[in-house]
Amino acid sequence: MTASRRIRLIAPSGYCVNQAAAQRGIARLSEAGHQVENLQAVTRRFQRFAGDDQQRLDEINQLAELDSLPDIVMAVRGGYGVGRLLESINYPALQRRLQHQPLALCGHSDFTALQLALLAECGLISFSSPMLAGNFGAEIPSSFTEQHFWQALTSETYTLNWQTLTPDQGTWQGQLWGGNLAMICSLIGTRWMPQIENGILVIEDINEHPFRVERMLNQLQQCGILARQQAIITGSFSKSTVSDYDQGFDLDSVWQRLRAQYGLVVVSDLAYGHEADTVTLPVGAQAQLNVSEGNAKLAISGHPILRR
Repeated sequence: MTASRRIRLIAPSGYCVNQAAAQRGIARLSEAGHQVENLQAVTRRFQRFAGDDQQRLDEINQLAELDSLPDIVMAVRGGYGVGRLLESINYPALQRRLQHQPLALCGHSDFTALQLALLAECGLISFSSPMLAGNFGAEIPSSFTEQHFWQALTSETYTLNWQTLTPDQGTWQGQLWGGNLAMICSLIGTRWMPQIENGILVIEDINEHPFRVERMLNQLQQCGILARQQAIITGSFSKSTVSDYDQGFDLDSVWQRLRAQYGLVVVSDLAYGHEADTVTLPVGAQAQLNVSEGNAKLAISGHPILRR
């Protein structure tokens, strides 16, 4: 049984079109004994966004001013919009407050840009994790996703095991980082791209054809980011549909080209991303990756945890 938590919602990106899912998520979390606050984030709207820029920015900056911090700050959904806020976030205030009272900042997709900016500016480790509407509010919630979420937030060290088709074998260790591939690429050349040396980069995306995935990876390679990593782990690339025109050009061929042309280690098939079943990863933690005969193991530590 998970301990009761105080969960504060934020919506820094798109308006939550699926209001029913968000309400299901709130109900499920409440029924499990958690206190869910800042419910206005769910219904607030301006154009395609969950409020105007100032409202969404204030919601982030106010985390440094709350009388008492929640256990968890959870994004309602992704979409688009965080990138409009990055230059106005009060990073020094957040760093001062959160270094003494850490919390679990949780979300994925568009939220990746905020997570990487906080890592670059403040050294803040956050969680690439399920969100309110799409995951906790799913019509049929995933016990796999929920179990991995609470495990990541409450375990000083934890290990993920999965089957992989990668031909690579060996052991690599470094700082774990990444998230949504498109959002990572959107930060290239900005101060909000973390300068990770010898890291383990985890990537995922949705609605991106394999050629677009390869194009983004080319950009990361050509600006020197991929060459500085120990290994790349690929999660789910949902709805990356190929056609007869592709003649076998699929995601596996993209991964193979990275190995053959650049000598990169690419470990595939982690259940992570925009699917019902997804693990939770602390962005900025330490990790050791081991691959042997199709079995991958990722041991993670050094991230903030909630009291049990």
